[in-house]
Amino acid sequence: MEINLDPILVKLGPIRLSWYGLMYVIGFLASFLLVRYQIKRKDFGITKPEVENLYFYLILALIIGARFGYVLFYDLKTYLDKPLEILAVWHGGMSFHGGLIGLLLVALLFSWKNKKSFWKIADLFIVTAPIGLALGRIGNFINGELYGRAAQVPWAVIFPKGGPVPRHPSQLYESALEGGVLFFILWFMKDKNLPRGALLAMFLFLYGGFRFFVEFFREPDAQLGFVLGPFTMGQVLSSFMIGGGILLQYYLKKKN
Repeated sequence: MEINLDPILVKLGPIRLSWYGLMYVIGFLASFLLVRYQIKRKDFGITKPEVENLYFYLILALIIGARFGYVLFYDLKTYLDKPLEILAVWHGGMSFHGGLIGLLLVALLFSWKNKKSFWKIADLFIVTAPIGLALGRIGNFINGELYGRAAQVPWAVIFPKGGPVPRHPSQLYESALEGGVLFFILWFMKDKNLPRGALLAMFLFLYGGFRFFVEFFREPDAQLGFVLGPFTMGQVLSSFMIGGGILLQYYLKKKN
């Protein structure tokens, strides 16, 4: 099966709305609505106006963190030679791991400044994150980017950017696991009697595990290839997430 979808949804003169950009918007909107739903049912120590204010900074943190994460983790040499390209986010190049770091830093700063529980706020927001992840990977699929390795499975897809070779639609694998499955697990567990911060630990561990697994089906980044034996940069970074999730869960268990 060959796929060649137009990544641009709407063209109005110089204004263009891409599917990928739309996925970002829908993801943040869905997250915002679900966070508001949660604070109506349970006290997280944060008000609706504070949530609205925090989201503005979270959006900035995600974009800036994802961009600088890509520069640092995936293509530092190129951007050192052309530093102005760092600002050209429309050329592509975003890292989830960098975006996550940005989000956690802003949440920490917000919690410290407003004397709130970071663990409560992290658990409140993190259960909604997989929705954006699922939609973002669908955007990658429409763009024909971040495709999988060569495959002979019946559902293999030919991506124009990947040559005439049928490949795993690894973007959809990620959308299903890191998005759908992870969301339903976290949403189900959020009403359980868990220590504060446990949902964040669970997210780190499960996302890291899902991403590590799917990377075996995803084509390594051309400029990097394999970085540690048979493992990709995505797997190396996800290993830190898995370890971080385990350590955080151990810390929370000892603390409680």
